[in-house]
Amino acid sequence: MTETTTGNEHKPRGQLQLALIAAIFLGPLAVATWLYYGGDSLQPEGRANHGILLEPITNLPEALPGSAFAAPAEEKHWQLIYANTAACDDACRNGLYTIRQIRLMLGREMDRVERVFLHGDAPLDTLFLAQEHEGLVTLGDASLAEFLEGKLPAGTPGNGYYLVDPLGNLVLYFPPSIKPRDMVSDLKRLLRLSSIG
Repeated sequence: MTETTTGNEHKPRGQLQLALIAAIFLGPLAVATWLYYGGDSLQPEGRANHGILLEPITNLPEALPGSAFAAPAEEKHWQLIYANTAACDDACRNGLYTIRQIRLMLGREMDRVERVFLHGDAPLDTLFLAQEHEGLVTLGDASLAEFLEGKLPAGTPGNGYYLVDPLGNLVLYFPPSIKPRDMVSDLKRLLRLSSIG
């Protein structure tokens, strides 16, 4: 006597195969979506800058040929400029501390970044700077400070941090409220992608 099979007996097996095929095609998509939206630690690095891209890109030595900004060609670095043209109060000292710590957080790449304090016409506490901020470049260039502030998008708070590449191009602005780790993230990405400076 021979057994007869009906189509109903093969139905669960066919559904299982269909589910496996769907998982093979849809699984990677689901995982990629979860990784992309799953939080800061899982987001791809190239997704967004934390700083504000200053467009159009401006070359500072060309825009301000008489500025004290231009450095000798053999000493070109990325420059992280802290701008504060008022008297250096507690907020200003905190800004100087921030750029010092940001540079240290860059690790092996820190020698590629130079710290600049753009103080305009405000007097400097040279003793404090010598004790706390060795290696800091100071610029008393009011015209540069005014020019940089004029490049900010409307409504952007001043007294923040500007990033200038080794060719003198004004690249990014970081508002004073930015988290240091976000600034470091942007800087590390740029330094890794750049072969200059």
